[in-house]
Amino acid sequence: QVQLVESGGGLVQPGGSLRLSCAASGSIFSINAMGWYRQAPGKQRELVAAVTSGGRTNYLDSVKGRFAISRDMAKNTVYLQMNSLKPEDTAVYYCNVNLVYAGSWGERRRGDYWGQGTQVTVSS
Repeated sequence: QVQLVESGGGLVQPGGSLRLSCAASGSIFSINAMGWYRQAPGKQRELVAAVTSGGRTNYLDSVKGRFAISRDMAKNTVYLQMNSLKPEDTAVYYCNVNLVYAGSWGERRRGDYWGQGTQVTVSS
């Protein structure tokens, strides 16, 4: 029905940059909010950044001024530009999309989908 494919994680030195991408595909009628979450070992998953269909954004306090979320509505893709990365940013990053999609019978359904996760490691 709906697939999310993430890319862009990796190993980077402190102060470096990475750009994450998440593309949604399938029987999608419309996309509402898109966001990025992260989960570090032994910690709960937390919201890093989100963008609404109207373009409003919000960020985790610790990433404000360093990370920027954006979306390409034509491509159903959300991006997370991460600059000035710190070791504490190390985590698995997951994209999340709230959308309206076609169910098994073509009916409109609303739900949340998650990407498979991509590892971001910040280390010297």
